[in-house]
Amino acid sequence: MNYPARRRQRFMRNLKEEKLDAFLVTSPINVCYLTGFTGGSSFLLITPKRSILVSDQRFTLQIEEEAPDLETSIRGPARTTWEEAAGVVGKLGIRALGIEAGHLSVAQFDKLVELAETTSLIGMVGLVEKLRLIKDPPEVAAIREAIGYGRRAFEMLKAMMTATDTEKDMADAIDGYIRRAGGHGTGFETIVAVGDRSALPHCPPSSRRLQEADFFLLDWGARGSLYTSDMTRMVRSPFSSAKRGRGRVESRLEKIYTIVLQAQACAIAAVRPGATAKEVDAAARGYITKAGYGDEFNHGLGHGMGLQVHEAPDIRSTSIDVLQAGMVFTLEPGIYLPGIGGVRIEDDILVTDDGCEVLSASVPNDF
Repeated sequence: MNYPARRRQRFMRNLKEEKLDAFLVTSPINVCYLTGFTGGSSFLLITPKRSILVSDQRFTLQIEEEAPDLETSIRGPARTTWEEAAGVVGKLGIRALGIEAGHLSVAQFDKLVELAETTSLIGMVGLVEKLRLIKDPPEVAAIREAIGYGRRAFEMLKAMMTATDTEKDMADAIDGYIRRAGGHGTGFETIVAVGDRSALPHCPPSSRRLQEADFFLLDWGARGSLYTSDMTRMVRSPFSSAKRGRGRVESRLEKIYTIVLQAQACAIAAVRPGATAKEVDAAARGYITKAGYGDEFNHGLGHGMGLQVHEAPDIRSTSIDVLQAGMVFTLEPGIYLPGIGGVRIEDDILVTDDGCEVLSASVPNDF
């Protein structure tokens, strides 16, 4: 089944509702979603009846391989993609053209106004992203694949790490293991936080060594050909040489680990079609607050993921998103205690017809 073509058909139906003559997709991520074409420097012009990929001669063969069904307008080296797109708009006599307001700079908008002087440009936000909210079967399969790459990389890291490894050493290592496991790269910058540095939710890798604490936090994501995964685990260090206060810190961390794990379980139990994102956030946040650590959970519960590691829906207390079957997002409650350490547990969740599936359940919790 040609899923990109199905996505374009859905978009065309939405286009009619917006009363636009056409829409120009300029975000590379959204062009890829609607076409299957993974190259750059290309736009997609969609009318209620046609889809035209505006690209250049460097990508001619790639387009034939990845999107052979698409009508194209290929520019030569003497023209820019903007000029080529404006030329197509003019030939089609388009008067009302929707544009991705969230992806165009002011300079790009001004240039398009200049080139398409007889066309009214109407800035719109989220039209393609609204379609991306619901993952179709190939997308879910691609996310599962990315999770598999991440799991295998995690196993390699645990088998190969040494006492003198620094946070940066381990971040660099797992990035390489993701590729060795079959992934195309990382979904984002890997976070490794040893000991009390785990109280920094987005801890930048440092020279802190693994042997300096009893545990570390690992937040990593693998990317397949297009889709990504995103997971966080707390890991016990087998190499700790730390002595002072060791038992007290480890006991405190075990306590909040249990709280965070149960809070995530409460959130997972709340996931179902028709539930609101804020209800799911409240399930985890309420549990952590009741345990006395509400102020130490200082970020949203989760975020959508797919072609990008952060996309809709937004799982937080202020979100207006309503869950639907096919959505994929993270659930990542955390508690952060400065000077002691932080705990975050993150899994990738698929909303099903009658609840949800934890896609990353195969990645073990080792704390």
